[in-house]
Amino acid sequence: MTRKDALTPQSPMRIGLVASRFNQFIVEQLVAGACDALSRNGVAESDRTLVWVPGAFELPLMADRMARSGRFDAIIALGAVIRGGTPHFEYVAGESARGLSRVALDNGIPVSFGVLTTDNIEQALERAGTGAGNKGFDAAMTALEMITTLRDFAAGPGPAGSI
Repeated sequence: MTRKDALTPQSPMRIGLVASRFNQFIVEQLVAGACDALSRNGVAESDRTLVWVPGAFELPLMADRMARSGRFDAIIALGAVIRGGTPHFEYVAGESARGLSRVALDNGIPVSFGVLTTDNIEQALERAGTGAGNKGFDAAMTALEMITTLRDFAAGPGPAGSI
């Protein structure tokens, strides 16, 4: 099975996207990249829900509510935390990452981490555009691959004994 085959939905994939409004001009590009990846891989717009929250610190709570709703096969969290002159960056970035990881483990569904953590706006723009690739696109691809992997695992090993 090729990677492309693995990402072609056999049954609809329901995707929740949660995005931070802080640094919205960057996050909107991440959302566009994620939606592009979902469209290219057969996820209909009707199978996606986008929710905006104030900042990256709020992403885990909304992701948890979305995961607990049972309406989604995966959650994609998108945001941009840019380093400033205070330790605030470390707190927000670290707690966002920890919280999103906990949501995945507590709810048993993929939560893809598409939160940029950069030293400056230029780095964020590069990672949200086409220069180094769009990390929103990458986060969506990760979510789709994890859905497929978990579904394959649930179905049991194939004839070769591997998933």
